[in-house]
Amino acid sequence: MSQVQLRLPPSLVKMIDTLVAEGKYKNRSDAIRTMISNQIEFEKTRDFLSMLQTRSKEAEEHPEDLIPFED
Repeated sequence: MSQVQLRLPPSLVKMIDTLVAEGKYKNRSDAIRTMISNQIEFEKTRDFLSMLQTRSKEAEEHPEDLIPFED
């Protein structure tokens, strides 16, 4: 793994430390790593939803372009 220096406001560090103290994460690094991974997955999901909404709108506007499922 690579090391990255990170500066956070004290209030955010306190929130992370609280989550660690509650046993939700092993340590600060684990908490931050998990939170970043979760955010990346959230962004991917949001992009996928946007694509589905666009395709759905295209299908409504041009149903003749749809490929039917075989029976």
